[in-house]
Amino acid sequence: MEDPMYSLQDVIRCDLCETPVPPKHCDICHIHLCEACMGEHLSDESKDHYIVPFELRGITPKCTEHATEVCTQLCTTCNIPVCPLCVVSSEHEEDELEDILEWFEYKRECMQEDLQNLEKSIYPRYQEAATNILVQRADVNKHYQKLTTALDKQGEALHTEIDTIIQGMKSDIDDMDAKHKAAINQQEVAINHTIPEITQAILDLKRLLDTSDVCLVSEYTSRTEEFRNLPAQFQVTLPTFTPQEINREQIHQQIGSWSEPAITFLLDEPRILTDIQTECRELFRVSCLSDSELWTCGNDKILRLYNLQGELLRSVQTKAWSWPYDIAVTRSGDLVYTDWWDSSINLVSGTQIQTLITLRGWRPDCLCSTASGDLLVTMTRYVWKQTKVVRYFGSTEKQSIQWDDQDKLLYTSGGYKYLSENRNLDICVADARAVVVVSAAGKLRFRYTGPPSTLQESFSPYGITTDSQANILTSDRINHRIHIIDQDGLFLRFLHNCGLQNPWGLCVDSRDNLFVAEIGTGKVKKLQYYK
Repeated sequence: MEDPMYSLQDVIRCDLCETPVPPKHCDICHIHLCEACMGEHLSDESKDHYIVPFELRGITPKCTEHATEVCTQLCTTCNIPVCPLCVVSSEHEEDELEDILEWFEYKRECMQEDLQNLEKSIYPRYQEAATNILVQRADVNKHYQKLTTALDKQGEALHTEIDTIIQGMKSDIDDMDAKHKAAINQQEVAINHTIPEITQAILDLKRLLDTSDVCLVSEYTSRTEEFRNLPAQFQVTLPTFTPQEINREQIHQQIGSWSEPAITFLLDEPRILTDIQTECRELFRVSCLSDSELWTCGNDKILRLYNLQGELLRSVQTKAWSWPYDIAVTRSGDLVYTDWWDSSINLVSGTQIQTLITLRGWRPDCLCSTASGDLLVTMTRYVWKQTKVVRYFGSTEKQSIQWDDQDKLLYTSGGYKYLSENRNLDICVADARAVVVVSAAGKLRFRYTGPPSTLQESFSPYGITTDSQANILTSDRINHRIHIIDQDGLFLRFLHNCGLQNPWGLCVDSRDNLFVAEIGTGKVKKLQYYK
């Protein structure tokens, strides 16, 4: 519907000078005013005035206590509009009062912010979580079907004498299946219960933003914080079936066994357990020597070992011309570091530094120690703009990973390429704009470029590590948070809202506590993110 103020047939004019489209309105005198006439109108002190923007005319309601007065203020203590006579009464003499127009605009800004948070952030996260529920349920069904199939095959070999045992174990599968589905259903119910409430909140906010009813607006109470955190998410550690050779004397034991299923929950908000201030101005990397000691390196040539109390236990001056690019603790407890400038990989053992590998034509970037005792190293050849991952046993090259099945480069050239070996032996590399994950054989499994709900945000992964659940954690330094994805690239959640500032290097201890090196503060923070 066309605004009568701008209608060609009946242009609204200033009631004092006939100027068209006046921007102001006196809500007590009920006249339209241009900017030039506002002073003249306000100079008439024989009566009260209340100037508001033209589009908010009618904002001042009639006082319910004094019929001849209008309310130009809001008592925030009583949450009701009040007129000048109400203000001077004893009923409101100690109350907090606000200009009704300013309060109206303030509440509208709050509602607009809530609407944006609900529409752009919270609601999409719930939608994404609801979608992930379907994927989880399908994966659980598929896995338990595989268990049943494996058990049937073993049962056919044992024939009728073990039918009773087979049926009993199938019942166990059904019980575990029901337990996992019950957990999934519980989360789905919580999410689907909240989504309509968010939808209704959005509709209510939109209606409130279109109204000039001060009373309705004043009664508005934000629910954004109520919706901000998703219901607790869980992760399933699925059981596996291990068949055994048939032994009729011990049939029950010979049928096989499965691992105990486990459901672990990620915390809604991680907790900072320890905050260590290191001596390094810019801190790049942290690597756990044990659950209570950790090595660090940054923009100087000193490697430092700290305990959880922040005490410096040991420092080592490297042979590097500049600072080392990366560090890693080996399975034997020694420390290795890369020297980009002289193309070397070096071992720190006691007080001695030994050069393990010197590259030709390539520069070493980052490295990690594997479960088998190998070293994985990312390296770059800048002339050819190529990057690859090389596996070493001692100083012997065992494997080189550089190309995919279409003979295209797996990794971009240049920059830090931190990497980590996952529990399933996948090799995970933080590669500029993506996390690139390949199998132990070097076959591309997936690229993670951020969750679907945040495609418009920049994503530049730096540090990377994995935990006991085979989840992959990567630091998003630009957005001050950590991404957690599962071993198949499914986004689980962010670790944020806990005071992280430019997180860079990452590592986990044996209890899945996460250590985060902050490049700007020089701090190492220990986070708990599992219940």
